[in-house]
Amino acid sequence: MKINSYFGIALHMHQPVIPAGGSDIRTAKLISNLQYMMDHQDIGDNHNASVFLNCYSRIADFVRELSGEGKNPRIMLDYSGNLLWGLKDMGEERVLDNLKLVTCDKKYSGYVEWLGTMLSHSVVSSTPVPDIRLHIKEWQGYFASIFGQKALKKVKGFSSPEMHLPIHPDVCFEYIKALKECGYKWLMVQEHTIENLDGTSVRRPHFPHKLVAKNSLGEKAEITVIIKTQGSDNKLIGQMQPYYEAKTLGHEIYCGVELPPFVAQIGDGENGGVMMNEFPEAYKKAFRETGCEGTAGMNGTEYLEFVKQAGLDEKSFMPVQPISQSKIWEFLKEYSHGAADKAIEKVKQKYPGFSLEKASWTNDKDWVKGYEDIMDPIIQLSAAFHKKFDNKNIDKASPAYKKALLYLLLSQTSCFRYWGTGVWTDYAKEICRRGMEALK
Repeated sequence: MKINSYFGIALHMHQPVIPAGGSDIRTAKLISNLQYMMDHQDIGDNHNASVFLNCYSRIADFVRELSGEGKNPRIMLDYSGNLLWGLKDMGEERVLDNLKLVTCDKKYSGYVEWLGTMLSHSVVSSTPVPDIRLHIKEWQGYFASIFGQKALKKVKGFSSPEMHLPIHPDVCFEYIKALKECGYKWLMVQEHTIENLDGTSVRRPHFPHKLVAKNSLGEKAEITVIIKTQGSDNKLIGQMQPYYEAKTLGHEIYCGVELPPFVAQIGDGENGGVMMNEFPEAYKKAFRETGCEGTAGMNGTEYLEFVKQAGLDEKSFMPVQPISQSKIWEFLKEYSHGAADKAIEKVKQKYPGFSLEKASWTNDKDWVKGYEDIMDPIIQLSAAFHKKFDNKNIDKASPAYKKALLYLLLSQTSCFRYWGTGVWTDYAKEICRRGMEALK
């Protein structure tokens, strides 16, 4: 059967770690928000806690069921380090064992691809730059502690929390540099968070591109990107829209090579009625049909390897950059320390609506503005952490280092801003307080 097109879906799973294991926030034990939901099912939507728990495990059941029918399911998984820690802390080994089976058993591992992410689901542009690498490395270490080094070596793609891509040239450069140095080969990005180098919109979203990150000194870092197209993530995933869109597409010439396109989407794996109720049957239906038509499922790394075998590599991919960077390059003509900051000030004068914070899954979120009361403690904690531990012969296995690192990374969880002021910002402040105490 000739394959006309491919599709791939990724499920994002996350639960924050919060100081809520007790009535007094200053002494409360760190627990998973999932545990809090379980213990307080009378509050809000917490009655969904057991459903969420099942969602973290059930994809392994779907994969084995379809495999047993002779089908070829595919799934990419993005689980935050916070969630993995929480499942272990809650004693939910059955969930982790189920995931281990489809991750480590050769019979199923070809169907499942894990994506790396930031340990504590921190938004990159609002994460102090020295901490970006710490989140990336700590997720890798924690993943390996559960699934093993062999499974970690297969993790080649990266999924940014909130699908965020930093616009600031220096931050983006450090981010991409860290990803490459940590072994990642590709990054999933949202369509409206990137642009062509001339500032125009991307026109070939169903093919891999090359993200070019350049800093104030003119240094470059590049990484392959797979583009997640725009749309309501959970609804599109829940109803398997990528499969149905792929069915309408066929081979195209891309960078001189004829290729089948790849339709990619990512969405929450547990959040909302469509994911809880509609996704299971929609997922199974799609993969029960793919053996009969010219459309098939593939995971990200698998598709990139296919493209490479077809004669195309990263050097040939169309180059892109973070959205709105063309406005910065309009004013950045000479490379020097701080050149990007100076250019950005001029950009803001000419383009009043310009923002560095909005290249994420939604354009109405700003991860810094309005949150100074927690961003300041986060920045202070980060500075104190690096002052104490950087450039010194520190035993990174020591309890003192690990405790301070835990609070540092937990404080940067996106949920502490996503859900607005109140108890969530109180959690962040308390974690920062504990972090400063740990450093003493």
